[in-house]
Amino acid sequence: MRSTGLKTIKPGKRALAAAAMGVGLLAATTACSATSPQQTTHQYAASDGVNAQFADLKIRNAMVVSDGEKNPGRLLGTIFNGSASDVVVTVNGAEGSQTQVRVKANNEVSLDAGDPAVLSTTGAKPGALVDLKFSGEGQNLTVQVPVLDGTIKEYRPFLPTPSPTATHATATPMPTATESAK
Repeated sequence: MRSTGLKTIKPGKRALAAAAMGVGLLAATTACSATSPQQTTHQYAASDGVNAQFADLKIRNAMVVSDGEKNPGRLLGTIFNGSASDVVVTVNGAEGSQTQVRVKANNEVSLDAGDPAVLSTTGAKPGALVDLKFSGEGQNLTVQVPVLDGTIKEYRPFLPTPSPTATHATATPMPTATESAK
């Protein structure tokens, strides 16, 4: 018989070679995350609103819901007060519109519950950004906040209703049941 020149590999070396190939394959398939950015380390506003922070106040998911630039707009979001004292946060919008929100010490206020924080004039069309100046604890911050309308059904209940205007209506008496039976 003729020899082919191949040597026989011992079983221990064969196992070592298989383990080395397994480690190499594992490293090759999992190392891609070492160079790819991780989305969980990037902070962003995960909803339609924006986030901001100044002093001990954190504003989360802030947005204005309105059906027009010159119409009232309701401020939505949450304001967190990390200070040891109560704070009144003043929000100034377009054309002198203003609203205030009282936030107790080490507490939060969700603006979609309770008394609505309404600006008399939105100052931007739905789909645009409006500058709102948040003031509290002797500091202030201007934030560009998105204006949304009732296109998304979850925001429809938050659209401010226009204030009633005085009208001069005349009442027409309706016939009573006994009069209409005659």
